[in-house]
Amino acid sequence: MKRQRAESAGRAGETRAALWLQAKGWRILDRRRKTPAGEIDLVAKRGKLVAFIEVKWRAKAAALDTAIDEYRLSRVAAAVECVAHEYATEGEDIRLDVILLAPRSMPRHIENAWQP
Repeated sequence: MKRQRAESAGRAGETRAALWLQAKGWRILDRRRKTPAGEIDLVAKRGKLVAFIEVKWRAKAAALDTAIDEYRLSRVAAAVECVAHEYATEGEDIRLDVILLAPRSMPRHIENAWQP
C-alpha cells in the first residue's frame, strides 16, 4: 500500500513537472521512457534543446536536498545514452535536468545536472 502511494505521488509529480515545463515553453516528447538501463521520467524539447528530465517529488521541501545524488543521476544518464538518438537530431543539444517538487513550494529546476 505504501509503495502504491509513493508511485501515485511520483506520477502526480511528473504530471506537475510536465505542466510546469509546458508553461515555460517546453514541448513534452515522452513520459516514463523505459530503456534497458532504466527509466527517464520526461523528455522535453524547446528550440534546439532536448532535455531528459528526472523528477523527484517529496512530501516535504526539506527532503528535496537529498532526493537526487550522483548514483541516481548516473543511472538516468545511462538510460539517456540508450535513446538520445531517438529524440535529438543532428545539430540539437541534449542535457539531463532534474526537477524537484514538494507541496506548497515552487519547482526547483536543475539544468544540466549531469556532466560526465
